[in-house]
Amino acid sequence: MLLPLIWMKDYLNIDLGSKEIADKVTLTGSHVESVIDLSVGLEKIIVAKILKIEKHPDADKLSIVKLDYGNGEIDVITGAKNMKEGDYVAFAQVGAKLPNGLEIKPIKLVGIESPGMLCSYEELGFSKSLVPKNSQDGIIILEEGIPGTTITEALELTMPIIEFEITPNRPDCLSIIGMSREVAATFKDKIEVSEFKIENEKDDIKDYFKDVVIESDDCYRYMGKVVKDIVIKESPQWMKNRLMQSGMRPINNIVDITNFVLLELGQPIHAFDLDTIKSKEIHIKKPSKDIKFTTLDNEERTLTDDDLVIYDKDEPAAIAGVMGGLDSDVKDNTKTIFIESASFSPDSVRNTSKRLNLRTEASARFEKGVPVEFAEIALNRVCNLIELTNSGTVVSGEFDIGKKESQNIEVDFNYIKINEILGTSLTKDEIISYLNDLEFVVNSNSDDVNVKIPFYRTDISIVEDIAEEVGRLHGFHNITPISLRGDLLSGKKSEKRQVEDRVKEILYGCGMFEIMTYSFISKKSYEKALISYNPEKSIELLNPLGEDFSVMRTTTLTNILDVLEKNSKNKIPSMNVYELANTFLKDSKGNYGETKKIGLGMYGDVDFYSIKEVTNTLLNELGIKNVSYVALTDNKTFHPGRAAKIYIDDIKVGEIGEISFELAKNYDINSRVYIGELDLNNIMPHIVKDKIMEEIIKYPSIERDIAIVIDRDLETDVLEKFMIENGSDLLKSVELFDVYMGGNIEKDKKSSAYKLKFQSKDRTLREEEISDIMKNIISKLEEKFDAQLRS
Repeated sequence: MLLPLIWMKDYLNIDLGSKEIADKVTLTGSHVESVIDLSVGLEKIIVAKILKIEKHPDADKLSIVKLDYGNGEIDVITGAKNMKEGDYVAFAQVGAKLPNGLEIKPIKLVGIESPGMLCSYEELGFSKSLVPKNSQDGIIILEEGIPGTTITEALELTMPIIEFEITPNRPDCLSIIGMSREVAATFKDKIEVSEFKIENEKDDIKDYFKDVVIESDDCYRYMGKVVKDIVIKESPQWMKNRLMQSGMRPINNIVDITNFVLLELGQPIHAFDLDTIKSKEIHIKKPSKDIKFTTLDNEERTLTDDDLVIYDKDEPAAIAGVMGGLDSDVKDNTKTIFIESASFSPDSVRNTSKRLNLRTEASARFEKGVPVEFAEIALNRVCNLIELTNSGTVVSGEFDIGKKESQNIEVDFNYIKINEILGTSLTKDEIISYLNDLEFVVNSNSDDVNVKIPFYRTDISIVEDIAEEVGRLHGFHNITPISLRGDLLSGKKSEKRQVEDRVKEILYGCGMFEIMTYSFISKKSYEKALISYNPEKSIELLNPLGEDFSVMRTTTLTNILDVLEKNSKNKIPSMNVYELANTFLKDSKGNYGETKKIGLGMYGDVDFYSIKEVTNTLLNELGIKNVSYVALTDNKTFHPGRAAKIYIDDIKVGEIGEISFELAKNYDINSRVYIGELDLNNIMPHIVKDKIMEEIIKYPSIERDIAIVIDRDLETDVLEKFMIENGSDLLKSVELFDVYMGGNIEKDKKSSAYKLKFQSKDRTLREEEISDIMKNIISKLEEKFDAQLRS
């Protein structure tokens, strides 16, 4: 943001040097990028008036120009063509040294001496992009001047320009008045802005324009006025000077006025040639389908139903908050204009500007938020300048659709809170004084303070914001650093992390080694592991490193199998590994979630009971009871007769088993492979943190063996639970130690042998007691499962 100090002086009368202003404002939070002095090298360059122009007698491309330079008349040779008699120009006298290093000396051009030269803006150090239209292809043509005055006075370059870096949270500083207000607060002063009055309105706007209709919530407020009898001409020199110093090229009086107000107030303005608005109606809405639209820069762009568009009823006329259309632009023959002053949704403007790769001075302000109050202030200022420059006649009346005021923000706090936040000891009066400097409305009662926030300070809403404002005006460099205060707390791991550490200890004790693999896998990994891939639940990466890392894993089994295969190929004879890792799923609403799982894998001298022992030990060490195993027969990944689902009460927490023959064909492992996966999230609620130890029973136990013939498909887990339930309190454990099939056992039967252990806490058991319990168990088994006692 460029702040010409000569423009700031219109609202703030302080007599300080640019260095002092820059240094002090930087300390109050407005970072200064640079201080630009355009007057350097312009000594001995003055304003001159062209009295007469004659052709050079011996050179067709040169002219002899008679000048009034305030101290007499002089003839100068020039090749410029953009001048006429009566124009005011910049005359570099002999001895002048231009910013580009050129030193002016008397020179003969085709036999005639020229004591000086006429200068262009570029020769005075101005960027070509800032040169006014009437001076683009030649020398400087001033709109007004006094012969003999210095060019620095004529172009108002007597004061430097300060360039500020404006942070995104301070859109109010993207204006001359906004930055002037910041400077004023820094030096405990006030800006003075006169009321923008319209003196001579005529006719009625309804005679020129029909209606304005807002059809989208992304337009907060839309105002419009009509100006007739427009005269398109050059802007006055003072307006050109301010625009160029602020980084804008003067075009013509109407365009310059809208740009002037944009810079002055931070409110973008757009002027339509009213003769091109055929319907005489403005509709603000979004397209129902993609449309083509040619903008002011003569580029055709495609607008979608996400873009807010200003319509000439049904035909697009401008992209709201970004850029106007080529057809409705103000031209040299424009006679009547419709002036738009509006407030649009920052998100809407930002998204459109970004998608179209079209960033303008207007979009840069709208996308940060322009309060609705500025629409009326800026509209009046445009009309005021049109009258001031005799550029047209303002028509009476206006259109004003939408909300008129922003939400009134008030912040209540105790002034002691400000000191607590800043680490200061400011008095309440000092705090209130700083807030008054910012033009905040302050009411106080005892130690409590109420602050009404001005509408243009959209970044203030909480007490911490108030503290920041007080702190920066007081000067953060003036705050004495103090030691941090607070109670020290002992750090510890979360309960979940403690459980994870315990799981790793247990598994390591079971002879399992931890592995770590990538969370990104290939879709083909699911197919190889015979696991169905569900795109609706899977999370696919937008920019994957490659196809092998294109999706987030939903299971650890694919990684476990890959690790086992790799080690088998490297001639490792046996492996027992686990991985405690996150898996990732997407729910039906598109929300992402993580689940911590324990993946298990082994091959070598192991069988199903090896991996079952690991899961049993893990769950038992975590204090979990009521664990059951149910045959797993409907999963292609596992062997239907050597796999189980694991339950805690009625909640499934995992699966273990040998991989199926079909799956084994997909992996180069020369051994039977056993894998499993437990859901730690489902296990967590059942973990017993504090284990209760029981006294060792001092009375001897009695063991009895029993062998029964049962259906081959009957699961041993079911039988063990049944015997425990029917064995009274004296039956402490049931352990399967043998299974026999074949011989004289029927084909659909098996013989299972169990060891039953009985013990009492308070006495030695008698044989009669055990015999009665055994008879009851056998009777119940025969009744429930048609079991036969094998002798």
